[in-house]
Amino acid sequence: MTKGIAIYPGSFDPVTNGHMDMIKRGLRLFDRLIVAILHNPAKRSALFTVDERVMMLKDIFKEDENVEVDAHSGLLVDYAEQKGATAILRGLRATSDFEYEFQMALMNRRLNRNVQTVFLMSGLQWIFTSSSIVKEAATFGGDVKSMVPPLVNDKLKERFAK
Repeated sequence: MTKGIAIYPGSFDPVTNGHMDMIKRGLRLFDRLIVAILHNPAKRSALFTVDERVMMLKDIFKEDENVEVDAHSGLLVDYAEQKGATAILRGLRATSDFEYEFQMALMNRRLNRNVQTVFLMSGLQWIFTSSSIVKEAATFGGDVKSMVPPLVNDKLKERFAK
C-alpha cells in the first residue's frame, strides 16, 4: 500500500535539528517528502537566501532519494497539487503554535479538500528549538552546534565571523 507524498513547508532559516527530526519522522508516514522552502515576504530578516537554504538542505539530504528539496512561493495547496502531494506535514512545538497552525489547516482545507494537513508533535528534545532562537544565539556567538546539522553550524559560523 502506498503512503503517498507530503509537503513539509517552512522558511528553514536556518534548518534546525527539530526540522530534521520532523523530516525523518515524516518519512515513516509518507513514501516521499518534499521540503518546500516558501518565500515569505512577511519575514523581512532572512539570514540565508532561499537559494542558500535550498543548497544546504539538498546537501544534507543528498543520500536520501525520498526527500526532495524545492523552493516555492504562492498558495501551498496549489503547490501540493502540482507536486501530486496529498498531505501537508506540520510540526507543533507548544500550544502557542496550535492556533496559527489550526487556522492555516482550515484555510488550506477550504481551498483544496484533497490535501490533508497532518500534525506531528515536536520531539521533546526540540520543543523549545526554533530557527529564530538559533539565529539570535548565533548572532551573539552562542554555541548552537547541538541544535543544527553540522553543515548549518559551519554556515552560521561563517556568516557571523564577518
